[in-house]
Amino acid sequence: MRISTQQMFEIGSTRLVDLQSRLQKTQEQIASGRRILSPSDDPIAATRVLDVTQSQTVNKQYGVNRQYATNNLSQVEVTLGGVTELMQTIKETITTARNVKLGDSERAFMASELDGRLQQLLGLANTRDSAGNYVFSGFQSHTQPFVQTATGASYQGDLGQQKIQVDATRQMAVSTPGSIVFQSGGQDVFATLTDLVTLLNTPGTAGLTAGLDSADADMDIALDRVLTVRASVGANLQELEALDNVGSDRDLQYKQLLSELQDLDYTQAITQLTQQQVALEATQKTFAKTSSLSLFNFM
Repeated sequence: MRISTQQMFEIGSTRLVDLQSRLQKTQEQIASGRRILSPSDDPIAATRVLDVTQSQTVNKQYGVNRQYATNNLSQVEVTLGGVTELMQTIKETITTARNVKLGDSERAFMASELDGRLQQLLGLANTRDSAGNYVFSGFQSHTQPFVQTATGASYQGDLGQQKIQVDATRQMAVSTPGSIVFQSGGQDVFATLTDLVTLLNTPGTAGLTAGLDSADADMDIALDRVLTVRASVGANLQELEALDNVGSDRDLQYKQLLSELQDLDYTQAITQLTQQQVALEATQKTFAKTSSLSLFNFM
């Protein structure tokens, strides 16, 4: 079989282009630190990288959701902590008001104090979060939940509970309707306080003991309800912390897996680069020498 000069040149040229392409690819791999530069480099691994990357993205979004849930629940917990302290102070005032030696003026002064406590309680019940949304309005986050009335307060929100996906199989409520916190179970803390202020502002002691007993019992119910909600919020915060730990471990696993799939073995790559450079140089010299030959060299 005879090979023409043109064929010999084309074979040598193709070989050079192939070696240069391989060398350039190895250089790009070293520069990027990645073994896979395009899906064709390793289709199976590239598909696996895509799957793991998508799972990692979803896992990170759950982390963002958990942070949002933590912020909301922390705001609720802090607010309910203030409500708890306020209710305990009100109960102390009720105990003080039982003193039979107090006169109308002293009880009227206590009524004034309790009216201030009522305003404080309304303020806490109308708490907003950092985004300006009302914490206790249910789904009506832009509507002030409580408006004071002559007999207590009227709830303007709804019974909705805002929920957020905090993990693949866990959806968590991050809010509690104010009506459940302050007005459920047949007891309305705002009505109780309003009646108590009226009682202490009324001259004389007729019905005083019975009224204080009723108010004290109602405040016990209200306080128990708030503590129950706080306990639930605290449990959710603990769960979020545990899920965060799991999410962090999962993210680390994804990073390790991605590294195994696509990171470059620098030692192997540099060795390969050196071999390719040597092969290219040798081929270039051979091609140059061979392409310069003709019959005139032998005449």
